[in-house]
Amino acid sequence: MMAEDRALTVRALLDAVRAEGRSTLTAPEGKVIADAYGIAVPGEELARDVDEAVAAAARFDGPVVLKIVSPDILHKTDAGGVIVGVEGAAEVRAAFHKIIESAKAYNSEAKIDGIQVQQMLPPGQEVIVGAVTDPTFGKVVAFGLGGVLVEVLKDVTFRLAPVSADEAQSMLDSIKAAEILRGVRGAQPVDRWAVAEQIRRVSELVTDFPDIAEVDLNPVIATPEGAMAADIRVILTDEVPKERRKYSREEILRSMKRLMQPSSVAVIGASNEQGKIGNSVMRNLIDGGFGGEIHPVNPKADDILGRKAYKSVTDVPGEVDVAVFAIPAKFVASALEEVGRKGIPNAVLIPSGFAETGEHALQDEIVEIAERHGVRLLGPNIYGYYSTWHDLCATFCTPYDVKGGVALTSQSGGIGMAILGFARTTKTGVSAIVGLGNKSDLDEDDLLTWFGEDPNTDCIAMHLEDLKDGRAFVEAARATVPKKPVVVLKAGRTAAGAKAAGSHTGALAGDDAVYDDILKQAGVIRAPGLNDMLEYARALPILPTPKGHNIVIITGAGGSGVLLSDAVMDNGLQLMEIPEDLDAAFRKFIPPFGAAGNPVDITGGEPPSTYEATIRLGLEDPRIHSLVLGYWHTIVTPPMVFAELTARVVAEFKERGIEKPVVASLAGDVEVEEACQYLFEHGVVAYPYTTEKPVAVLGAKYRWARAAGLLGGGR
Repeated sequence: MMAEDRALTVRALLDAVRAEGRSTLTAPEGKVIADAYGIAVPGEELARDVDEAVAAAARFDGPVVLKIVSPDILHKTDAGGVIVGVEGAAEVRAAFHKIIESAKAYNSEAKIDGIQVQQMLPPGQEVIVGAVTDPTFGKVVAFGLGGVLVEVLKDVTFRLAPVSADEAQSMLDSIKAAEILRGVRGAQPVDRWAVAEQIRRVSELVTDFPDIAEVDLNPVIATPEGAMAADIRVILTDEVPKERRKYSREEILRSMKRLMQPSSVAVIGASNEQGKIGNSVMRNLIDGGFGGEIHPVNPKADDILGRKAYKSVTDVPGEVDVAVFAIPAKFVASALEEVGRKGIPNAVLIPSGFAETGEHALQDEIVEIAERHGVRLLGPNIYGYYSTWHDLCATFCTPYDVKGGVALTSQSGGIGMAILGFARTTKTGVSAIVGLGNKSDLDEDDLLTWFGEDPNTDCIAMHLEDLKDGRAFVEAARATVPKKPVVVLKAGRTAAGAKAAGSHTGALAGDDAVYDDILKQAGVIRAPGLNDMLEYARALPILPTPKGHNIVIITGAGGSGVLLSDAVMDNGLQLMEIPEDLDAAFRKFIPPFGAAGNPVDITGGEPPSTYEATIRLGLEDPRIHSLVLGYWHTIVTPPMVFAELTARVVAEFKERGIEKPVVASLAGDVEVEEACQYLFEHGVVAYPYTTEKPVAVLGAKYRWARAAGLLGGGR
């Protein structure tokens, strides 16, 4: 069917269903849609009485399936409305009457259109293909193992719709039971192309018709010869997503440049009184060494901290890039009008008392004012922001001025201060720390767009509780990830997902499943916890990009080697199979009671020279792509001796143009803490008292390298 014809056919059908006041299509109506989009379904006929059912069954070869057709009965099996394997006129008659009786007992008021007589499919692997409307990401398509166990196993993967043929194929490999589809224990593999086509066509359908809330093909019977949907369920919605104002990439970069690199800042609500937010913001701007102009605005003061104060922001001379608000929420709207009239492009709203406290109307008001005047809003309900390379500390919290390549953002003030404390303790250099709060306007995709282009930023880490526009975030992430890693800590893993749950797909799309898969699809690294996010952000810029998948563990303790091996596997990484010549080369440096292979166990009593020789060999051999070191504290090789020799060897190879990721786990007394700090400062990611953390960081680097297209194949 031509695209235009199928669109007209489906549109007419959906309109007719709506005209009857229904939101759920019957099975015969579902078949019309399936036929229009080339979604493979078995032959079927609608029988309005028992004689029609007998005649229809006779036209199909072999047994048939009988199903109730009623707009009032969504879950046919629960109503006793499905009987399979029916063959012969007598069986058809008996099954017909039994289904009608069961349906009436289930819902005496249900309108019954008839019985669907469907060709019975051959046995095969049951899978589910579906689509649902997610409140964050819009239309998403799902695939997983199907049948009655689908909601128990929940082995399902999601993608943004529409999907390409390649993306649909990738979904088959993304479920835990992917091996089943390839054929196990002598079973033949399923027709992967046919299954992927079912996914692609469903994704195309829901993209073409936004008023389709959910589609469920469950089960789809996949065989070596094809894939056919035994049942199709389609649910409509009346909800129309609210259009969000869009900004072009150029507009975002232009306003973000003035926000992050301002020449002039006005502080609305500046104060001479210690303890006031307006005083703290002013002091941080001045004491932080901001080189631009700082203009305090306060109608009751002439001078604030030695600077001329203005009654209104409209009185400030010249252009102003940023207005920082430090006034109560009830005064923000009128002051924002003045900011708009002044032509200031950015307003940083520190005050709370907006949507987070139920004052949605007040927040809507400031958004309307800002949009009318072309002002971008950061916040409200934030701690402010830091732009270290510009010596800008526009916050009422503690200052921070250690410049570096990590940009950190958070939706929560508390998390923001945890970020600050971590950065200070670990001496992590940052390019920016930004609070997002209520995200009335500026959000993660704006910041990603800016930090992706910012030459001072090497890695971006974001704490978020939600996304206003999941698709905009994915678009920004996809543009950024090829250039630099993006780490996300998504809070609220048990938050509700898809709004509707009238189908298996809808039920499966709740909780965290959609977020998890689509963040992976966007190429971002998802951190399991706050400390993980911060450690990834701190460590990823240090590690070189791996050139291959072969990882070798060199350890002074057998126990650490086993745990490090487990961590390698847990993080989806690949231990190298050591070839004979390399095994022999390692054995030259380790005692007879040590063990080559992988891990290479040099034993704990070895002197520094053994550590150095084996690390050199690991860096020298081009077949080895990454090293994981397990150090065990002994007096023979003290922690700082190990740290200094490791850093020296890594630096020497770097000068020769040989760079590989090197991570280390140090077990020992408290001296290993200082050794780890030294290693970090010299390009080796090292942690005390843990075998999991260094390998998790290495795994994050590998995930980014694969997402950025810098490392093909492998796990």
